Amino acid sequence: MRIFDTHTHLNVEEFAGREAEELELAAEMGVVLHNVVGFDRPTIERALELADRYDQLYATLGWHPTEAGSYDDQVESYLLDKLRHPKVVALGEIGLDYHWMTAPKEVQERVFRRQIQLSKELDLPFVVHTRDALEDTYAVIKSEGVGPRGGIMHSYSGSLEMAERFVELGMSISFSGVVTFKKAADIQEAASQLPLDKILVETDAPYLAPVPKRGRENKTAYTRYVVEKIAELRGLTVEETAQATYANAKKVFGLD
Repeated sequence: MRIFDTHTHLNVEEFAGREAEELELAAEMGVVLHNVVGFDRPTIERALELADRYDQLYATLGWHPTEAGSYDDQVESYLLDKLRHPKVVALGEIGLDYHWMTAPKEVQERVFRRQIQLSKELDLPFVVHTRDALEDTYAVIKSEGVGPRGGIMHSYSGSLEMAERFVELGMSISFSGVVTFKKAADIQEAASQLPLDKILVETDAPYLAPVPKRGRENKTAYTRYVVEKIAELRGLTVEETAQATYANAKKVFGLD
C-alpha cells in the first residue's frame, strides 16, 4: 500500500531533529510520499532543506494569508527564486483567513490573487488555505481562473455542494483528519460523494490529528487513518482508496 500525504509541516520546530523518525513511522503505516508546505521564510527554507535530504519529500511554497501584510516585491522575488527548486510541486498555501485577520480582507485578497497569477505563470498547481472565508475564496478563484495544472482545497471543511463548485472550477479536494471527527457530517458527505479522482488525503501535521489520535500531536503517518475513514465512507477497501488518492496526488503534482 502506498499513501501520499499531500500536506504536512515536517518543517516546523515541533519536528526538528526527529524527521527521520517520523518518516520511518510513516513508512510502516504505508505513507511513502509527503508534500512539505512552507508558508513563510523559515518554513520555506526548512522545507527545501528536507526535500534535498529525503527522496520521499517534495515541497510546496507560498505566502500564507496570515503573512499577507508582509508581502511585497522583495517577498515575491524571494518566492520566485525558491519556487524554481526542482522538488517544488505546487505554490501554496495561499488564500484567505478571516479567523485570525492578521491583515485586512482587501490585503489578503490582493496577495491571494497575485499568487494564483504566479502559479499559472510558473505552470504550478496552487494550494488553498481558507478559514471562515469559503464564499470569498470561491469568488477569488472563480474570477482569477484555475490554470491547466489545477489547484487543491487543503484540509477541506465545507459542504458537498460547495466542494462540487470548487471541483467545477478545476480544483481537487483534500481531506485531513477532520473527516474522522464525529460531528463532521458535512465533510464526511463530501468525502463520500465527490468523484474519487478529485480526492486527496493529508494530515496538516502537527495539527488536526485524526481519530483515534485526536487531541495529540499529528504525524504524517496518520494519513493512514484519513484513508481508512474515506474508505469506510465510500464502501471501498483501504487499498483501493490509498491507490486512488496516491495516483491523484501524483497527477496533480506532475509526478506521474
